[in-house]
Amino acid sequence: MHISDRYKLYDQKDFYRKDHAGEISRLGGIAIFCGFMITLLMFATLLNTTTPNFLIIACLILFGVGLKDDIYGVNVSTKFGLQFIVALILVTFGGYRLSSMYGVFGITDMNPFWGSIFTIAVIIFINNAFNLIDGIDGLSSTIGIIVNLTFGISFVVCRDYTSAFVAFSLVGAIAGFLVYNHAPAKIFMGDTGALIIGLVSVVLAIRFIELNRFNYVSNPDFTAGPAVAVAILIVPVFDSLRIFTIRILKGVSPFLGDNNHIHHRLKQHGFSTNQTVLILAAFNIIMIVFAVYMQNMGNFGLISVMITICVLFNVLLTYKKGRKKYRHYKISDILFKDTINFRKGIL
Repeated sequence: MHISDRYKLYDQKDFYRKDHAGEISRLGGIAIFCGFMITLLMFATLLNTTTPNFLIIACLILFGVGLKDDIYGVNVSTKFGLQFIVALILVTFGGYRLSSMYGVFGITDMNPFWGSIFTIAVIIFINNAFNLIDGIDGLSSTIGIIVNLTFGISFVVCRDYTSAFVAFSLVGAIAGFLVYNHAPAKIFMGDTGALIIGLVSVVLAIRFIELNRFNYVSNPDFTAGPAVAVAILIVPVFDSLRIFTIRILKGVSPFLGDNNHIHHRLKQHGFSTNQTVLILAAFNIIMIVFAVYMQNMGNFGLISVMITICVLFNVLLTYKKGRKKYRHYKISDILFKDTINFRKGIL
């Protein structure tokens, strides 16, 4: 915040999508990156492990991209090109690759080539999904804590303590930042923070799914790993799928910014920023608990139910918004007619 004040590095005001007042720094991602990276490097050194090495390399690349974007801006093609390189590094050298669809849409095992292509697409999608929900104070950081805390606890259950430490390191880094990011925010995470959170979250999700694969271990701790992973990431995943679909149906670019995200719609219903964050955080936690306790439904069935719940939630918001708009129109129409009649009476 001090550096931003000194060099006038503030978030660009956009009253169409943003409602913050004053000049606020968007360099909070630097603090998240430093807190996470220092802790991770200490852990790797103390335990003499090289497991997180390629994740560290990927985070360094995205840190550079995000920082340049937060200060000067980066065109879309450059950002996606570097995200593709990061995903390729993680899949090819880091070993983070989905090897199966686990029966979702009737697809089971995938050969290495198609599994790699699918994993790269998933990494890029989730990476940007956290950036998309970073539209109001404290939302992306709160969801980031829920996601990584859940993964951390899950890895402890699975006895994968290296992955658990990666998750808990990010939770600590985000928690320190959230102190200054809850409404009214004193600093934003910017693309730097959102990209780092998204990347670590999707890498942990892939690791979680593969760790609980049926033919990988004889008795997985989570029998519906992919469905549980989707539940953990449900807020950024559903909001991104929803917003991309709406934009494509309207014939506009799916990367064109607007104020039609779930958090924007909740605020349009009169909820405050903190209330909106609490609603979405509670929704995320409820979906996680539901997925964990309903794993006997299988991956496809459980994911289908969760998508249905999300669609119903969106329909409810649309219905209430439509009624509110309709009532406003009718009242305005009546007032307009009364004014005309009153003027006619005077004339």
